[in-house]
Amino acid sequence: MNPIIVNKLAKSYEKVNALKGISFEVEDGELFGLIGPDGAGKTTLIRILASLLLPDTGKASLVGNDVVKDFHEIRKIVGYMPSRFSLYTDLTVQENLEFFAGVFGSTIEENYYLIKDIYHMLEPFKGRLAGKLSGGMKQKLALSCALIHKPKILLLDEPTTGVDAVSRKEFWAMLGKLKAEGITILVSTPYMDEASLCDRIALIDKGEILSVNTPKGIIALFPQKLYGISTPNSFSLLNHLRTLPICKDAFLFGQEIHVTTSNSNITCESLHDLLSNSGFTNSTVTLIEPTVEDCFMQLMGNNR
Repeated sequence: MNPIIVNKLAKSYEKVNALKGISFEVEDGELFGLIGPDGAGKTTLIRILASLLLPDTGKASLVGNDVVKDFHEIRKIVGYMPSRFSLYTDLTVQENLEFFAGVFGSTIEENYYLIKDIYHMLEPFKGRLAGKLSGGMKQKLALSCALIHKPKILLLDEPTTGVDAVSRKEFWAMLGKLKAEGITILVSTPYMDEASLCDRIALIDKGEILSVNTPKGIIALFPQKLYGISTPNSFSLLNHLRTLPICKDAFLFGQEIHVTTSNSNITCESLHDLLSNSGFTNSTVTLIEPTVEDCFMQLMGNNR
């Protein structure tokens, strides 16, 4: 039996359907990513799995324990890191860690091997109040506290939101080491570039799962040729492209526009000529490989 099983889970808040009967499974020892924008339902799902929120319908289980009936057992086997820093800001780094170890009847020393790589960066600040830490250090402390009782499953809700690029990179390196220890990890993120760091991902939007696959598997299923167009007049060209009958989708990615067409016979040369004839003579057109974000945009368009 897989350690995380979600079956037709649904949850609504008044008129908002946060989850619309979603189903998926996470395999043992897997680093599984829940990828989607704000409002997609990621936090609601993770709170239900952490036994902090009741679903309206459907079921979910963690290591065979029902998230509603067996919530006491769930809380023993899960490490949970919410999106907002929720530790005691008036306790020091050391005091927070000792408190959370004590809550689970453990000690820092007992499971220190799990957090040593993380805590080693925190140790110079162990006497500092948690509320006075930087964003990256708060993140490391929260992860240490979630791990100190040696959980079987780690639930991380947008752990890298609001931290700098270096801290994001360090955090994902830590997750790779924890996965090597056999911990099953479910992590949510709005950052599409983090999808490639997961074993498998679920793309989620407006409470619905759009696709579950490996990052490479999702990219391999992209249904059309994808063109990258560069021009000094990106916004003008984007608006123009969206008026063309042959343009299926056009989105701005940094300084480049990614375009799919409804005509499979279109080539880079013919698309360039079409743009030149419309006055965009300074543009370059190349055939490019799609990213997970391209796939997400395409699936989201199909789901409208």
